[in-house]
Amino acid sequence: MTKVEPPAHPLATMITDAADGRFPVADGGWQLVPTWRPGVQAVVAFTGHAVLAVSPWVSDERLVSLGMDGYGGAHHPRLIADLAGSSGWIDSLDALLVGRGGAVPCPLVERPDLADHPRVRFARELRDDIRVFGYPGSERSDLAVVSRGIAGLTELSVEVDQGRRGSGVGTALVADALACIPSGRLVVAAVAPGNAASLRAFLSAGFRPIASIQLFRPQPG
Repeated sequence: MTKVEPPAHPLATMITDAADGRFPVADGGWQLVPTWRPGVQAVVAFTGHAVLAVSPWVSDERLVSLGMDGYGGAHHPRLIADLAGSSGWIDSLDALLVGRGGAVPCPLVERPDLADHPRVRFARELRDDIRVFGYPGSERSDLAVVSRGIAGLTELSVEVDQGRRGSGVGTALVADALACIPSGRLVVAAVAPGNAASLRAFLSAGFRPIASIQLFRPQPG
């Protein structure tokens, strides 16, 4: 029996199109799409067009009253604070980057000994199908987390051991992690612009920025 794959999430389709150079029309507009994971919501801003993956009871009227638009309004603090609620969790405003799986042998191995690392614990709160990679040998704690994340797409995050940062180590880790992902597969990463070292590493490894994204977990109150 042929396995039928579920349809792609609408945001996944938009991200895939943008990765191929087909961006939404910069019309200042915005649209609502379903959430892709229970409890996790998001505001995504492409150039001149925004997408909100939020609960179905969030109305257009409410968003308009909060100043929602496809430009700067998408990430206005009052909007995200209102949607998250007074007790909700709000992630940093990140650059949304895209890359592709590599075509060389993967130099990393699965590292279950790093499964309790803070970077991995954070990923479990937001993503699914977590896999933790690192270099062979317990003396190195650099790690890469490959998961099913934003819009159900393959997501990559990395952490370089603090004592090894600099001299291109981060770029090498990102590139090595991409080699562990099937060749040509779309990969997303969310990197805070203030984390300039990480942003440089992803860009140097071939990732490109296509949008901004802010995740949040709402709580009433």
